[in-house]
Amino acid sequence: MVDHFLNWSSVATSESEARDPDLEKIYNSLHDGQERFPPEAKALVAPITKDVSTSLYTVALNTDKQFVLDLAGPLLWFPCPPKHPTVPCNSTACATAGAFHPPGCPRIAAINKQPCTCTAYPVNPVTGMCSSDDLTFTSVTLSSTDGKNPTTAVYVPKVFSSCAPKGLLSSLPAAAVGVAGLARSGLAVPSQLFSKLYLKKQFAICLPSSGAAPGAAFFGTEPFYFLAAPPVDVTARLTYTTLLSNPRNPAYHLEVKGLAVNREAVPFLSRMLEFDSLGHGGVMISTASPYTTLTSHIYRPFLKAFAAATKAIPRAPKVKPFGLCLNSTALGSTRVGYGVPQIDVMLAGGRNWTIFGANSLKQVDKDTACLAFVDGGPKAEQAMVIGGYQLENSFLLFDLARSRLGFLSTLLGIMTTCSNFNFTVKA
Repeated sequence: MVDHFLNWSSVATSESEARDPDLEKIYNSLHDGQERFPPEAKALVAPITKDVSTSLYTVALNTDKQFVLDLAGPLLWFPCPPKHPTVPCNSTACATAGAFHPPGCPRIAAINKQPCTCTAYPVNPVTGMCSSDDLTFTSVTLSSTDGKNPTTAVYVPKVFSSCAPKGLLSSLPAAAVGVAGLARSGLAVPSQLFSKLYLKKQFAICLPSSGAAPGAAFFGTEPFYFLAAPPVDVTARLTYTTLLSNPRNPAYHLEVKGLAVNREAVPFLSRMLEFDSLGHGGVMISTASPYTTLTSHIYRPFLKAFAAATKAIPRAPKVKPFGLCLNSTALGSTRVGYGVPQIDVMLAGGRNWTIFGANSLKQVDKDTACLAFVDGGPKAEQAMVIGGYQLENSFLLFDLARSRLGFLSTLLGIMTTCSNFNFTVKA
């Protein structure tokens, strides 16, 4: 199985992408050649907002511009104005943009003209629709942080991005102007920030559970503090597990050995969770899937196990897309949500990602809470996709230099939430 994995070091993310000599003249004509970010910035922070109508999350890469956060996306993309800069098709950046071509998206043949311009292939992370459009570049503005508050605005020019037709925004939040890809790829947002600002090669996300207050995304060096009594640096409490890579997919994958309900292993063949020889299968983390999705061969025994573990709890009528709903008036409450059996994602090395009631049951009406896992069908592309609802109020640190994930499966257990980062600008 090792043959199907790709080390982070083998993915093109070098400084040369942002310093391609072919593009310096174009860069300078737009941005006067000045790098306007403070060299002392060690970390950046940006708010993450939940859109309750779509159950998607947006990140503010500019003060008033929201981009859908896509952990599996290799690019930053948005509809461009009619006049926009283009990138030569023989540049390093263009080769990097084509490293992960979307399956089923027709390639556009290079037109025999000079200068030859680069074509990128943006994808809607919800519908899977793709397009072909110009590779361009833009600027983003984020805040530097000391880990406790935002400090100063950081202007980052020359960020490669893709144009896209407005129709590609279909089904995304109304406030979204585009998509911010955070995947393991050379032109994803983290890779470009690391390269341009010389940040530590890690980023973190903490998704909010409602639209009332934002969560946070961090790029660079810890600590990352959340308000509690006393305030807590969550990076000191993380458990680490290996991040796997798939050469056909830049998303983040985990090495999962099984599932357990109430600490009893769910009976299915563990090899179902592995990649096959074509790179299909595996366990992926996704911010574009609202709930954790399992292939039918795993979902059915999992549902049966959870039903058995909750047999004493009165049922409620099923609500699509869920397979089991409970009468929530019969459920006790704990610090980490409803008092139901815990679900463990059993990771390599004997570690567990534990899912408690706040992330396993979804309140669908006043008296009904449903098991927030869905059946992906017998031919699902991945064996398991850990979706947004299971990630809410969890802290995830993607340490790309060491190809590992640091996680705290719920902040509720330490009396705080993802909405408790202090976004008040430090004086």
